[in-house]
Amino acid sequence: MGKEQKELKKRDIEKRTLFRELFDIFSLTGFLYGPLDERLKFRDALEKQLKKTTPHYRFFIERNFLACLGGITFILFLIQVATGVLLLMYYRPTIAEAYESIVEITNNVQFGWLVRGMHHWAANVMIITVILHMTRVFFVGAFRPPRDFNWLTGMTLLLLTFTFGFSGYLLPWSQISYWATTVGTDSIAAVPFIGETLRYFVRGGPQVSQLALTRFFALHVVILPGVAFLCLVLHFLMIRRQGISEPL
Repeated sequence: MGKEQKELKKRDIEKRTLFRELFDIFSLTGFLYGPLDERLKFRDALEKQLKKTTPHYRFFIERNFLACLGGITFILFLIQVATGVLLLMYYRPTIAEAYESIVEITNNVQFGWLVRGMHHWAANVMIITVILHMTRVFFVGAFRPPRDFNWLTGMTLLLLTFTFGFSGYLLPWSQISYWATTVGTDSIAAVPFIGETLRYFVRGGPQVSQLALTRFFALHVVILPGVAFLCLVLHFLMIRRQGISEPL
């Protein structure tokens, strides 16, 4: 019996070892900290990139919260990307079906109301956090050289955030979104010399119609994300190179 128990124990250990190896291969966590870590030192590289000291600010909020506003904005941007992709699976960008697809997403699609709500509120909170982030950067003087170019990319991202909000507002094709876009595009006509041309170009015609919806959809889903991704890469590279600015 003793010999049989040892054999059973040995087989049990072999099964556990095999299970652990399979877990290391097929699971994300196991792969990152298992075979990949043995070859590329993934754990050390991850800690080197993520564990960074931040300056201590004693005004408004303690515990370096003000230095994390940029990171919070980026997390909200990732939420926007993820929820936006899910909404794309059901949204139909036509004036005949856009509103109906939004109603279907909200009322009929499983957890559609949650995804749309997350997309809506994350957009609003993202505008607030990016404004607070730029305000902090301004008051601590982080826009001065050698961080002036980083300030320019940040201002570009701020404008892109506003454009994201404006272009996405028309997509539900409701009464409020239609008339808000009409008023917003009418204000473009106030630009001297080229205002009327700009308004016609943005709308794709004299009025807000199908072509305007198509252009806003393309801007919101394709053009703006591409430009934002490029600006984010430049922004993060310069932050990694120069570090986080100290308070005045």
